[in-house]
Amino acid sequence: MKIILILNGKTEDDYIIKGFSNYEKRLKHYISFETIVIPALKNTKALSIAQQKQKEGELTLKYLQNSDVLILLDENGKEFNSVAFSEFIQKQMNSGIKNLVFVVGGPYGFSDEMYKRANGKISLSKMTFSHQMVRLFFVEQLYRAFTILKNEPYHHL
Repeated sequence: MKIILILNGKTEDDYIIKGFSNYEKRLKHYISFETIVIPALKNTKALSIAQQKQKEGELTLKYLQNSDVLILLDENGKEFNSVAFSEFIQKQMNSGIKNLVFVVGGPYGFSDEMYKRANGKISLSKMTFSHQMVRLFFVEQLYRAFTILKNEPYHHL
């Protein structure tokens, strides 16, 4: 199985770039992992929120194959603790899917088309985080999930 993380727009924050890169390197010891960055939309002031979500959705859907399992990182998604999330990842690996795709949306969330295509939604917290911070939190939790599955000490440090 391959895990793909689709992000909306690149980040300029050095601490996020460094942290993300650190966990991305660690994660690749456990599983095939790819990051796709969708370019941020230009001239958004001329677009309504619905139009922005629509355009972001169209750009994202171009990267998906019909067989991909798509999970949206969404404030209204299912919440997991770290152990339950690791069990979710293990279940996906056991299912025989080729690609497990997670998407961090833009500042306004996802289009209706994205919700229709999604196989599930996960929330990282009831709190609201910037989509820049979510990328770092998520890749750390993904790494943590694999250390839990391998019974390595990282989870308890």
